[in-house]
Amino acid sequence: MAQAMCLIDTSRCIGCRGCQAACKQWNQLPAETTTFTGSYENPPRFSSDTWCRVAFREHGDNGRVDWLMSKQGCMHCTDAACMQACPVGAIYRTAFGTVDIDQVKCIGCNYCVVACPFDVIGFDRRTNKARKCTFCIDRLENGLQPACAIVCPTRSITFGDASDLVPEAMIRADRLRAAGRVNARIYGLDELNGTAMLYVLTDAPEKYGLPADPEVPLQTRISNVIFRPLRLVVVVAAVFGLWATRSRSKQLEQARTESK
Repeated sequence: MAQAMCLIDTSRCIGCRGCQAACKQWNQLPAETTTFTGSYENPPRFSSDTWCRVAFREHGDNGRVDWLMSKQGCMHCTDAACMQACPVGAIYRTAFGTVDIDQVKCIGCNYCVVACPFDVIGFDRRTNKARKCTFCIDRLENGLQPACAIVCPTRSITFGDASDLVPEAMIRADRLRAAGRVNARIYGLDELNGTAMLYVLTDAPEKYGLPADPEVPLQTRISNVIFRPLRLVVVVAAVFGLWATRSRSKQLEQARTESK
């Protein structure tokens, strides 16, 4: 598969939260204690234990009320701010084109959390690690679909290859506009050079709680330019240090053996 993708058609979302439950169950994420805030959104935000959530947005116009609901989570951007922000290269692109965090390499600096324009990365203070949606990489590697896609009862979430789903998204958006949803559009095709979570929206992205024009923060791009050459120096220094330590250890061990 060249580029794994999930097509999220918001016109089909019924807000059942099946995707939320499936994500929690598959990834063995604990439930969170929340407080009712007057909204159906629950949990109200992403965290280290909540990687997928359904947004509920109510909009009124001329006496008509629209419920705009959508599954939201990590977008797995092509121009990923989190990858650029990470000073140790713990955030990487998988063979499926998705973005994942190496929990061993992560140093808990929180730079990725701050840089993400979608605010979807959580920080686990228990382990001092950043955590987010993995696109169910363990399922993909075994020929399975992401948990959120397989459980969706209305096929609001469709999993497949980008080459198949991008044309399908265009067809669906055209159909919605022809049916009177004049503001219907595709979101994620051009944003951040494309995302692995491609949306068919019935209205403006801001009405769904999505940024209209997401960007990689300027400070993140600058720090990436500064840290990238330093990463190589650090890695080379670490390898040299290990080699030197191991060589010295062998010499000492040999000396001890000869002295006996």
